[in-house]
Amino acid sequence: MTCTDGSSLQLSVQHISTTIHRPPEDVYAFASNPANLPLWAAGLARSEVRREGDAWVAEAPFGIVRIRFAPANAFGVMDHDVELASGVVVHNPMRVVRHGPGSEILFTLLRQPGMSDAQFAADARAVAEDLRTLKQLLEEH
Repeated sequence: MTCTDGSSLQLSVQHISTTIHRPPEDVYAFASNPANLPLWAAGLARSEVRREGDAWVAEAPFGIVRIRFAPANAFGVMDHDVELASGVVVHNPMRVVRHGPGSEILFTLLRQPGMSDAQFAADARAVAEDLRTLKQLLEEH
């Protein structure tokens, strides 16, 4: 795609998923609870998550963030917007769907403007690691 100023705009998307041998209701209940983020989402929450108004605030590897989640729903939608300290808001589509007797959890990683290939790959690795941690937590208990 070419922008109006003639520059190239590269918007990549990567779907990252893992199968979890637990019912989708269990996966959704655990993963959509902001208080559980520090247990499995190291790429987003390194500290306790606290409520501030309509958002949840956490210390991420890249600074303090404000997180706003999709309302609780029966469809497994866990979309969330992450507001960085700079004010930039990053939308993160995420779903839990039934997969046989278990679940598939899917995160859609959207490449942000100005993000290098190395940064995009590092983000993808971080998301994949977070999903592996979630899988391990939920399958052990």
